[in-house]
Amino acid sequence: MTDILTKICEKKKIELEVSKQRCSFTSLEKIIQEKQNRGFKKLLINSQKKRKKNIIAEIKKESPSAGIIIKDYFPENIALNYEKSGVGAISILTETYFFKGHLEHLSLINKKINLPIIRKDFIIDSYQILESKVFKADAILLIVSILNDNQIKEFINIADNYGLDCLIETHNEEELSRAINIGYPIIGINNRNLKNLKIDNNNTLNLIKGIPREFTVVAESGIKNRDDIDKYNDVGIFNFLIGESILKSKNIPKKIKHFLD
Repeated sequence: MTDILTKICEKKKIELEVSKQRCSFTSLEKIIQEKQNRGFKKLLINSQKKRKKNIIAEIKKESPSAGIIIKDYFPENIALNYEKSGVGAISILTETYFFKGHLEHLSLINKKINLPIIRKDFIIDSYQILESKVFKADAILLIVSILNDNQIKEFINIADNYGLDCLIETHNEEELSRAINIGYPIIGINNRNLKNLKIDNNNTLNLIKGIPREFTVVAESGIKNRDDIDKYNDVGIFNFLIGESILKSKNIPKKIKHFLD
């Protein structure tokens, strides 16, 4: 049985072929005018150094694990609510088939808020990095389990050339070891197994032990309450990527305040 992550990447390859026919890599290069970003990497590094809680709040319409999260989906309104509520950065799902996202949501949100924005997608081709810049992302997610080391290094270099920061996402010891050897300073640990979608909140707590202090760590997925935040703070984690528990709450500002206080 094919796991969900493989299905997503196979669909992404088909989608990319269509995109490349519509607009070539060279054309994307010509569109990019400026290489500034809003300091995604700097924000995360400073949050860990100062031991100050920082939330990267996620926006998504649905997911394979949760189904439809928001029926009336206006990502720009969610982003504005997030910014007013005190989050440090925005993560936006742009994958179209499984998460019902869209690239244009990046530029739509960029116009409305001043926070750093990370494009969360399944990046398997350098073309997507230029796409991310064209549509006004400040950072991209690179998932170690779907890329080899050479690809990750190449994509980091390309991103850097175009003023994009990265978040290197891992899930197990082998992936974490690879990320540490590559050396990019921002490492995410996903509590969700992307192959079967199961969550283990102890995953981050177990893996953090093997990460040198010079790396900044982001805990991802399954964070539902203040107790989760406190446990991560105790081991030196102060950056959190949180989506569903905020999006499903009846009062988003109150939920974010609960996490940050």
